[in-house]
Amino acid sequence: MAIDIVILAAGQGTRMRSNKPKVLHSIAGKPMVQHVLDQANLLEGAKVHLVVGHSAEQVREALEGQAINFVVQSEQLGTGHAVAQALPDLATDSKVLILYGDVPLTPVDLFEDLLNSVSDTQMSLLTVNLENPMGYGRIVRDNGVVKAIVEQKDASADQLLIQEINTGIMAVSQQHLSEWLPKLSSNNAQGEYYLTDIIAMAADQGIEIKTAQPQFEQQVQGVNNRQQQAELERWNQNQLAEKLMIEGASLADPSRIDIRGSLSVGKDCFIDINTVFEGDVTLADGVEIGPNCIITNSVIGAGTKVEANSVIDGASIAENCAIGPFARIRPASELKAGAKVGNFVETKKSVIGVGAKINHLTYIGDANIGSKVNVGAGTITCNYDGVNKFKTEIGDGAFIGSNSSLVAPVSIGANAVIGAGSTITKDVEADALSVGRGKQITKSGWKK
Repeated sequence: MAIDIVILAAGQGTRMRSNKPKVLHSIAGKPMVQHVLDQANLLEGAKVHLVVGHSAEQVREALEGQAINFVVQSEQLGTGHAVAQALPDLATDSKVLILYGDVPLTPVDLFEDLLNSVSDTQMSLLTVNLENPMGYGRIVRDNGVVKAIVEQKDASADQLLIQEINTGIMAVSQQHLSEWLPKLSSNNAQGEYYLTDIIAMAADQGIEIKTAQPQFEQQVQGVNNRQQQAELERWNQNQLAEKLMIEGASLADPSRIDIRGSLSVGKDCFIDINTVFEGDVTLADGVEIGPNCIITNSVIGAGTKVEANSVIDGASIAENCAIGPFARIRPASELKAGAKVGNFVETKKSVIGVGAKINHLTYIGDANIGSKVNVGAGTITCNYDGVNKFKTEIGDGAFIGSNSSLVAPVSIGANAVIGAGSTITKDVEADALSVGRGKQITKSGWKK
């Protein structure tokens, strides 16, 4: 049986007070609707329909290139009306899973449970019990059997005492949807076409309404304002921190780590406070990350230590390297085993050889640095002439004196020595000493 997934994402989200559609606001560095899509796409063979309305072009642009059928809801007349806009695109007799673009953390196993309960005689509903159900539609049961969902504004005093609420997430056959949606009425407190009204229709026809519940209420929590967004963000980060510790990492403070992508850790890693991980990051065994670091799309080898306030982006770091404090490793940088990049050093698109040392106050861009090279403080590879970038080659064992400028393209041979304060514009052969300084002139009594 085919699977159609309808994700409702047409709302304006006025309580977010933003020029950006609510579903594009992020949790863990990713738009909320993208979280929903990622889980939905784990259902093999499912076709995804995204119902858009307010700022539809922004949503389309943000999700460009993905296998999504965009459906426009030009007027926002309720959830039932929104699903009805997608009805012509649904496969005949498919199972239809209805999701929400602002409910980002529902796991795919719950989707599977709901879909497994759909047949000609059954539909399914995701519910949750809340200590304070204020504002939510209540699940009305008769002897344990679901009979209806009553919205907060339409509920009686007795119904308001019900703690089991509707999450809005449900699965139903296309055949039943096509029968029930045209029968919806807007005769209610909000003047909208409620999708929830199909529950009473199902019950009246003897359709069994199965229910499932999440492990945590946050898995079905929607976001309507920035306070709820922050609460859900922190809960999600706490879950990710728990997972890291189970996998063998030590966290200085589990409440002060942010994972905005995928973080894989080996055994005995240590992560200090206020570290941010973005994109896909891998830490091998024994890696230590100091406080206030930002690490993006990088692989860090076993035993490497990253000290405080360092930024690593798009880099490959081998084992037993030393980085920082206050280092910046930019994209396409590669540190070989035992390399050291110290405080206030910036690298970009460069290879730093085995055991090479760049201890402080240096810029290395578009360079290949050999093993056991020592680069003195204040050294710059002058890789840009205003139009083009050029490479600097430094051979094994070379020594670059402090405050040197290496004007690319230039090659420094193995074991060569560059005198401090030199500006090098020509290649230096192996085992040579090269000094390139202007003649010092002193004029006494000089007035500015």
